[in-house]
Amino acid sequence: MKKISFLIGISVLLACNNNTKHGQEIQQDSTSRNSPTENIVATSELQQTSSFDIQRIPVATADIGDFPFIKLPQGLEEMNKPMLRKFDVCFFPIDGIMTPFEGRLYKTFVSPLRGEDFSQHFFEKSMVEYLQSVGAVNVFDGAITREEYDRYHKQDPNKGGEGDMGYAGQNIKFWALRTKDKGNIYIQYLSNNAGASLNVLQEESFVQTMTKVTADQITKDLNENGKSILYINFDTDKSELTSDGTELVQQIAKALREETSLKVSIEGHTDNTGNKTHNKSLSKDRANAVLQALTKDGIDASRLSATGFGAEKPLVTNDSEENKAKNRRVELVRTN
Repeated sequence: MKKISFLIGISVLLACNNNTKHGQEIQQDSTSRNSPTENIVATSELQQTSSFDIQRIPVATADIGDFPFIKLPQGLEEMNKPMLRKFDVCFFPIDGIMTPFEGRLYKTFVSPLRGEDFSQHFFEKSMVEYLQSVGAVNVFDGAITREEYDRYHKQDPNKGGEGDMGYAGQNIKFWALRTKDKGNIYIQYLSNNAGASLNVLQEESFVQTMTKVTADQITKDLNENGKSILYINFDTDKSELTSDGTELVQQIAKALREETSLKVSIEGHTDNTGNKTHNKSLSKDRANAVLQALTKDGIDASRLSATGFGAEKPLVTNDSEENKAKNRRVELVRTN
């Protein structure tokens, strides 16, 4: 089995086919065999305890630079575009239990530069010596069980994504770094004879940025910007308004009642997931659902029009789930 894994890894490197699927195969083929650095890293006091407390780690004073705080060793590069999230969740092994931490997240697969070989020993030794030099502490070095993988993996929204790890049998090395100015930082990585995975999370508390949309805000947007961008809730692949969506439409109606001269076009938009024709039809149906709800609320239909653009006019590129959510919207556009 090891021989088969080795041949697969070499084929990936020779083909230089840098895609996520191959990256996932590289990481999922990792086993719990001994790593070249197993005898280099001394087992920390934290690894001998039954629980982990970041407060027990001394505050590091080294200058670690900017997020994600780690520059890959010479001769190595990110296999694809790394996952970079301002706020997300990542699971790290504590006593073999995959435990969620939230904050700023970086995840990537690592591969050798074109024409070079990947050395597992070089990668791991580079990581160990760097992390020790900045004051990080090795919290866990081992594999999770099949039972643990089955327990947690559906909770991870990024499972199967860029830089993913945490599959049964993979040997994961988890480090923690406590700093005065950058807060708590968690690093985990794994490697085999073909490539590596690396995750870095800077722990941060969640900050709620959503506020209730009001009629006053809608009116202000229409008068100052000529349009108001709204995120009206619909069930997946449906055009019926949810209760939350109905509340927002009531605010639109209030704004139109307060400014009787306003006329608006209701424009539906989707992300680029799925069939283009279906998305355009769905976006139009949703815009019409808003129009019909407004007329039922007493708004003259002559002040309203509805159309759908599907994914033709994205606000941002559809390259992440966060951006796709921004593109799934309804816009009110002033027409007078």
